[in-house]
Amino acid sequence: MKHRLSASGLLKPYIGDRAFYASVMAIIVPIVIQSSISNFVNLLDNLMVGSVGEAQMNGVSISNNLIFVYNLAIFGGMSGATIFAAQFFGAGDKKGVRHSFRYSLIVGAVVTGAALIVLTVLRDTLLSLWINPETFDDAQKQAAELLKAEETLAAGRAYLDIMLWGLAPFALTNAYAGILRTTGDTKLPMVASVVSVFTNLVLNYLLIFDHGPFKGLGVKGAAIATVTARYVELAIILFCSHSRVRLGGAYAFLDGAYKRFSIPGKLLKSMFVKGLPLLINELLWSSGMTMLSRIYSLRGLTVVNAYTITSTLVNIFNVLFASMGTAASVMVGRSLGANDIGGAKDNARKIIAFEEMICVGTCIVLLLTANFLPLVYTKSSLEAKALATRLIRICGLVLPLQGFAHCTYFILRSGGKTVITFLFDSVYTWAVPVPLAFLLIKCETLGIVAIYAICSSAEIIKDVLGYILLKKGVWIHNIVSGTED
Repeated sequence: MKHRLSASGLLKPYIGDRAFYASVMAIIVPIVIQSSISNFVNLLDNLMVGSVGEAQMNGVSISNNLIFVYNLAIFGGMSGATIFAAQFFGAGDKKGVRHSFRYSLIVGAVVTGAALIVLTVLRDTLLSLWINPETFDDAQKQAAELLKAEETLAAGRAYLDIMLWGLAPFALTNAYAGILRTTGDTKLPMVASVVSVFTNLVLNYLLIFDHGPFKGLGVKGAAIATVTARYVELAIILFCSHSRVRLGGAYAFLDGAYKRFSIPGKLLKSMFVKGLPLLINELLWSSGMTMLSRIYSLRGLTVVNAYTITSTLVNIFNVLFASMGTAASVMVGRSLGANDIGGAKDNARKIIAFEEMICVGTCIVLLLTANFLPLVYTKSSLEAKALATRLIRICGLVLPLQGFAHCTYFILRSGGKTVITFLFDSVYTWAVPVPLAFLLIKCETLGIVAIYAICSSAEIIKDVLGYILLKKGVWIHNIVSGTED
């Protein structure tokens, strides 16, 4: 009995009450629903494109690696604004939230403009980085591999050219959604996203394949469907949010948001100083992860296919894991903005514990289903599906390590310690897993599974650093006090 009481006492600081979990669920449930539907539809999209051919699926996957860097740059650039918005909202300062929104719009315009230039001028050069045909002694096999490489590049080029038209609506949607979530409204972004993904799904079915009046457009059809869906999502958010401005409350920040488009100098400087490291961090982190996939691709197009299968399937199971970052950012940020330091510490500790429980459960599910999940890719080779099964198992085993680092990042960020998060996230990525993968890929005696496992397990280094930073309390900081003077 004493041992039970002792164990219970040790666990008590990490277990929240009903009100705590209700608050967490209110934040993450709409995000989980939105992400689950989005990832499931992404899987169906993947399968539809894959049914056209393996080269087409690889081309779309490679193009999405480049779009991924842009998406994360938008997220990082606007993260500085959302940190301030969360603390302003916690302090009851609606004018501050409005200024944060304006800053998000500015960042979105700058990042989108830069991305359009880079992806237009360097399109073929960037796409070619992932296309590394295997070498065969058999002339017939070699010719088939080279043909597959040419088809992959053509598919990637066709897909990316159309996807560029969807960058602007994506940026504007995220400017609205990011601020709305920090003020407690996760439902509108969820509804808009759900309608968007179903629009994408229906259009994919109509445009990818040959259906009566619709001629099968293949990867071009997939790109047109995605871009159209992004404009639909933006239209819903614009209409619903601005039509509710007169009701006040969380939407009050939009009242006059586009009139006298100005931000107080001191606040603008603070947002820029805090936000720039986050922009650079997400840009470097996403490019680091993209570089990892590129390094793995040096082992051939089969690895590209297996990696795509793994990422798509694992993302479906990681929605709870990913949503906890938003919960950490919002709940800890609000407490810091209200100068409730004890509440911020308590929220941080319990959110991390909850995240680890979710990761362990997800790990078990992935291990049990790894043999069956890749079978849905009927057009992929048996070799690619077998490799994907082994990679999925590795993803499950390292998930608890990734979960701790994930929550730590958002907690550090909520206190405005953006330089530290930059060092913790992107510098780590380029200093540890990227060079490690580059060195290991040169070793011909190591298979891609072993290389992937070693690089993924290196996350434990990041966990140790995160634990030290959390323990030291470097993240405990109110950043909005006096910024509007």
